Amino acid sequence: MPDSSAPVLTIDGPSGSGKGTISRIVAQRLGWHYLDSGALYRGVGVAAGWADLDLADPAALVRCAFDTQIGFVERPAADAGLGELRVTVNGLDATDELRTETAGAAASAIAAVPEVRAALRDRQRAFRRLPGLVADGRDMGTVIFPDAPHKVFLTASPEERAERRYKQLKEKGVSVSLDDLLREILARDARDANRAVAPLRPADDAVHIDTTGLGIDAVVERVLAILPERG
Repeated sequence: MPDSSAPVLTIDGPSGSGKGTISRIVAQRLGWHYLDSGALYRGVGVAAGWADLDLADPAALVRCAFDTQIGFVERPAADAGLGELRVTVNGLDATDELRTETAGAAASAIAAVPEVRAALRDRQRAFRRLPGLVADGRDMGTVIFPDAPHKVFLTASPEERAERRYKQLKEKGVSVSLDDLLREILARDARDANRAVAPLRPADDAVHIDTTGLGIDAVVERVLAILPERG
């Protein structure tokens, strides 16, 4: 059950800004729970693909959002580092599929449907438990946890975000064009920023951090520094 007394740190930002990695490390450092809100939308997108649903059919997507069971399994690292987060969709490990560009595009399309967002709202808020929650996404600080005492908005240049994604995919042996990735990122930024419901934007009280040219450790320290007990 959610606990409204639990503190929340929201970390929002566009695709490729580093919010997923940063959020998990910060949650580990604080000993708090972690919410990957994007995985919920990607999970619904994957489930919709498995069922061959039309992404232009809102009613079908809403039913899919309610019916899809999404789970998170943390696999501890061998050392003290960051473990691996695996995601299950309807009982099947869909982690690798969730990370594809196809799943990302489906998630972006699904997230534009107001009824789908409403269907997933309570599921996201249920992650709020003591001792605290680090929530990463695109509307964590503006819609899901507007009362969060700590808010961060991460960003980076589109070129750097495309380069990061390019390196990730190349390391996995995936053949991809850097120019294509840049076009996809720019298109997704436009969709996310211009959708009618919960558009991508920083909360008025969010701390902005531009991660362009910064290493992971430097960004983590900047995020931790906004917490009164850590700053």
